[in-house]
Amino acid sequence: MFSITDERTRVALEIVTAATEMAREIQASMAVLKTTKPDLSPVTVADYAVQALAAHTLGEHFPGERLVAEETSEQLAGSADVLEAVTGFVGRRIAGVRPADVIEWIDRGAGAGTKGRAYWVLDPIDGTKGYLRGGQYVVALALIEAGQVRLGVLGCPNLGDDCRPAMGHGRLVVAVRGQGAWQESPDGAGPFEPIRVSLQSDPRQARLLRSFEAGHTNVSQIEALARALQIDAEPVLMDSQAKCAVLAAGHAEIMLRLLSPDRPDYREKIWDQAAGSIIIEEAGGRVSDIDGEALDFRTGRRLENNRGVVATNGLLHEKMLAALAEIV
Repeated sequence: MFSITDERTRVALEIVTAATEMAREIQASMAVLKTTKPDLSPVTVADYAVQALAAHTLGEHFPGERLVAEETSEQLAGSADVLEAVTGFVGRRIAGVRPADVIEWIDRGAGAGTKGRAYWVLDPIDGTKGYLRGGQYVVALALIEAGQVRLGVLGCPNLGDDCRPAMGHGRLVVAVRGQGAWQESPDGAGPFEPIRVSLQSDPRQARLLRSFEAGHTNVSQIEALARALQIDAEPVLMDSQAKCAVLAAGHAEIMLRLLSPDRPDYREKIWDQAAGSIIIEEAGGRVSDIDGEALDFRTGRRLENNRGVVATNGLLHEKMLAALAEIV
């Protein structure tokens, strides 16, 4: 049974739970705000509000540990309406918060990771298009030590029951290095339940996940790969690292982020991969780049030493890499 005795794990779960609730609240409330202030975007407000909340909470508990996160306050400082809305939502959870506090907390995430010191990695709203369309998105928080992800939490507000790739009531998924991957119980009140990857070893029976947005990957290469491996099922399109939870829980076998032909030199941002990668690995799967190299989280805000991402249930990984070598 998964026991939340470590303070970092406890705080990370509390942050993601609170941030997920706030993201839902913002999504529900912004329709009213936009009628009087049409320049407000719910995903913009949610990104800033979640990052401010997480940065403040981490600073309270672990003042010496750095945060690396997606947003900076540069644009926020120039938009009074957005700053007002963000401050209002954060203020419902932190008494006495001022706009200056929000800006300060957001900018705590502007740094980069280091090789030696422990640091946190946050994607406040991963899957912005999914958030806007009412689809899948996640709040993703991870802890990295000595270049290795040690802890990852995904708050998946719309994921189906048992982390299935469908709309549902949502799941909270956590992994700690050496302790496995776990999902919140169905009612949210019981103990966490373990999740494991699929045991499917026949690529023809594999279920493949890819980004909903075609610009985030290389669709033609994925189609060529499916033909080469004789994969029968159509790819499942999903936004965000919710795909990682689906694969880790055994409802898919392959997840791909290939290099878009429009951005051949693109390198993944660490907050888009950190939490999801440890969840897949601790569930028994494998994560690498398209060359088979482990993801290197020692190179700042991007995975500068890696090209693309390949995640599988482990049993299909070598077959995937061999096929990719012929196609990419």
